[in-house]
Amino acid sequence: MNENSIRDVVIVGGGTAGWMAAAAFSRFLDNGYTRITLVESDEIGTVGVGEATIPPILRFNQMIGLAENQFLAETGGTFKLGIEFVDWGALGDRYFHPFGNYGQDLEGVPFHQLYLRERARKPVLEIAAWSMSAVAASLGRFGRPSTTAQSPIRELFYAFHFDAGLYAQLLRRLAESRGVTRVEGKVVTVGQRPEDGFVQSVALADGRVVAGDLFIDCSGFRGLLIEETLRTGYEDWRHWLPCDRAVAAPCAHMGEPTPFTRATARAAGWQWRIPLQHRIGNGLVYCSEYLDDDSAERQLLDSLESQALAEPRRLRFTTGRRRVLWSHNVVALGLAGGFLEPLESTSIHLIQSGIARLLALFPDNRFDAIEREEYNRQMGALYGDVRDFIILHYKLTNRDDSAFWQRCRTMNVPDSLAHRLALFGQKGRLFREEAELFSTSSWVSVCLGQHLVPEDIAPMVDALDSDLVAAAMEQLRRGYQETASQMPTHGAFLARCLEGMRQVPSW
Repeated sequence: MNENSIRDVVIVGGGTAGWMAAAAFSRFLDNGYTRITLVESDEIGTVGVGEATIPPILRFNQMIGLAENQFLAETGGTFKLGIEFVDWGALGDRYFHPFGNYGQDLEGVPFHQLYLRERARKPVLEIAAWSMSAVAASLGRFGRPSTTAQSPIRELFYAFHFDAGLYAQLLRRLAESRGVTRVEGKVVTVGQRPEDGFVQSVALADGRVVAGDLFIDCSGFRGLLIEETLRTGYEDWRHWLPCDRAVAAPCAHMGEPTPFTRATARAAGWQWRIPLQHRIGNGLVYCSEYLDDDSAERQLLDSLESQALAEPRRLRFTTGRRRVLWSHNVVALGLAGGFLEPLESTSIHLIQSGIARLLALFPDNRFDAIEREEYNRQMGALYGDVRDFIILHYKLTNRDDSAFWQRCRTMNVPDSLAHRLALFGQKGRLFREEAELFSTSSWVSVCLGQHLVPEDIAPMVDALDSDLVAAAMEQLRRGYQETASQMPTHGAFLARCLEGMRQVPSW
């Protein structure tokens, strides 16, 4: 510690974002002098309606010391191997975006290029047949790879579905056990330094004042600190992602939970299905220009596979992000920072990435501009990466059965995405820039799944013997199929994980 050290971190807002930040800070700022306070009001609800995640969530849970089986037991969690997309490229279509890679590269040639050549030579199965995660998902199987696992089981990657409200409660218990102070109350005013606008404190409705050095805005769409106080502005992305409403309702399970999320395209948007232990989370994301709220609610309820367990919840949002995610001494996380529809389950990851980058660039009370600028650069790139990948699903459609899909199919896209599509459409080339979230395999999944087939293949593929490649591919395919068929069912494996884990943990 020195005279410039941050002594008080104040998190404004709870929910998933607030308590993820509190749990992480309580682990990595446990230095003897930094105090962490979280302010939240029981009067203000959270948006969380259930979450599907991507594999980096495993690292976050490990980082904060949360055991996986305990996490599953406390959050109603299930395993997730990827996302099944229904009716996106065209009505009647179905493809799978798995976690992990496809097959194995050969002599430096990407596997998808080998697959494209085989596909041009003869009829072949969909590329998902060469994914360990996709094959296991198709059979309803799951097995957690050990650290010493051999191929092909080590190629199985996974994430989770869980109840976001229960996750926040679990994180709260963990954070409070490590010294985080929770203050109940509604923030009514924000105190700023007159000379530079830095936030000094927040005042609560009962007159209490909570002062701090660094403030984390987890106040949801409102953006109490980052927007209402600091006026950072918002980048509106609705011209590319026009959906601006959602309605959500859980329903009862009718069988064993599937180890994957499902996203089904509808006439004016899409519908999610997230299987938890105790219920199925369902929601319809839609564009209000093409579907009114009452009709959307009826459409969702009529499509449920079993009885609804709660009244539908309606949400409104504007897709985009704050122009600046770290301004002055305020960092925005979660919905306070921006919103991208949960088509690829990135909401939790954006929170996790914001926390990790803040810890890597953690300031002192001088708040050097270079730290803020680097944080904003990195987070801006991440939001742009996710934005382009979600737009990809809408742009690559052949559907013309509704005005919504005609609009999506014919819209202009960001130059960054247009460039990628042109490269892939020519010879199947894909390049991953810097620390981009989505892998080459992810882009291949959506492009091929929604019928963007390259005109040609990269010339380097022709240097490989076609018969040897075909034999190697067949051997790989059989290996994935045989391995997956020997795994337990998802339900059986989950039950094994949960044995003896139902009690509330003592930290």
